[in-house]
Amino acid sequence: MRLDKFICESTSHSRVSAKKALHRGDVTCNGEVVKNSGFKVTDEHEIRLDGEVLTIIGPRFIMLNKPVDTICSTIDEEYPSVISLLDVIRPEDLHIAGRLDADTTGLVLITTDGQWSHKITSPKKECGKRYLLETADPLSEELVQQFADGLQLNNEDGLTKPAELEILGSNQARLTITEGKYHQVKRMLAAVGNKVTKLHRESVGAIELDPSLELGEWRYLTDAEIKSVK
Repeated sequence: MRLDKFICESTSHSRVSAKKALHRGDVTCNGEVVKNSGFKVTDEHEIRLDGEVLTIIGPRFIMLNKPVDTICSTIDEEYPSVISLLDVIRPEDLHIAGRLDADTTGLVLITTDGQWSHKITSPKKECGKRYLLETADPLSEELVQQFADGLQLNNEDGLTKPAELEILGSNQARLTITEGKYHQVKRMLAAVGNKVTKLHRESVGAIELDPSLELGEWRYLTDAEIKSVK
């Protein structure tokens, strides 16, 4: 790999700023200053920039405990993007694997791997997402079967896929869905004459939100969590 590209793949530098760093003599290879941007980097080379060893940034997989008043967008809009909560190099390379509304909290998965995120978001994969919700009106046990049978949402041709509803209290439940329709959980409760007042995502597939993460905190996924997405 060309040295200037290696620097870009290892840092937040653009190709232009990488070449400027080379020209200034800020880059060394095995202890020797290298100014040639076309220098070919191999596994035997130790590249340093300002004395710091550079390593190519590989695929990244992140879980975030999303707070309210943030959006699952790569840019700030009405509310700040969840990406702004991450202290990482080259955040512009990241994208969000599935979205949550601004007023919804909980597990958001963020990655640089498009194929991996597609396995989460593709309807064909039927990746389960589990939510903890609170409602304006009491929940009846009859809803469990209705959700399992599928509900008719406004402006949708068919029923929702079978969903698992576990009633925890008069106004609290857990709901697991395998689809990702627009505002689906809120629309499902609206379809039975109720309203969601609080919504929190607990899991995506086999990946559970780390209970040690406070709202707004994040960590990288473990190898096992990454491999659980198939």
